[in-house]
Amino acid sequence: MAGHSKWKQIKHYKAATDAKRGALFTKLIREITVAARSGGGDPNGNARLRTAVENARAASMPKENIERAIKKGTGELEGVDYQELLYEGYGPGGVALMIQTLTDNPTRTVADVRFKLSRGGGTLGNANSVSWMFDRKGQIVFDAAGKDEDTVMEAALDAGAEDVVREDQSFVVTTDPASMHAVKQAMAAKGMNATEASIGWIPKNTVSVEGEAAEKLLKLLEELDDMEDVQKVDANFDMDLSKFAAT
Repeated sequence: MAGHSKWKQIKHYKAATDAKRGALFTKLIREITVAARSGGGDPNGNARLRTAVENARAASMPKENIERAIKKGTGELEGVDYQELLYEGYGPGGVALMIQTLTDNPTRTVADVRFKLSRGGGTLGNANSVSWMFDRKGQIVFDAAGKDEDTVMEAALDAGAEDVVREDQSFVVTTDPASMHAVKQAMAAKGMNATEASIGWIPKNTVSVEGEAAEKLLKLLEELDDMEDVQKVDANFDMDLSKFAAT
């Protein structure tokens, strides 16, 4: 298992200096709305909604924003009909990209994604052009401070997790997508509260990038991540993160 997304780690380091709270709230609200629309407005009976609400709370989103997003999803309030679309492609250095979006205008979104990729030294691929390089998994992130690795490993595996990796100041627990929330709740019952949980595309193997290709790749990833319609970008690259950790 390749472990946690390097792009997610880089975003974590950058967040200390340039957090984009408004853009994050927009993405969280869309996820809550779609989750409520697809599985109902009760978080207790809708695992996807429960995870989305917990992530929103972890980001300090006001309660009224969360409730309004749920009501838009269930139809109690007028809302936008978002579609879930997945785009595949390549970035600089031959890095494979999986781009998850929620959009009310697919024509606009695919044009915007194609433009960003083309301008950033990448290309938009066809369906299944790179997805075979990834596994669809749930990942739960825990702050490593004050936690013993063996204890976390034992709790995670007992709860049904597939893998646990220590990455910098976090433990990343990987699960089958359907088991993610159950694992998260079982570990919470043992006093281990997650800082983040999401389902994404985990690379089976990674491509090492450095120098100019790495700089272009990071710029492209940041531009994609800044797009309002893009919920998540996963990529199969590896690079030295020491310069980010030091800032």
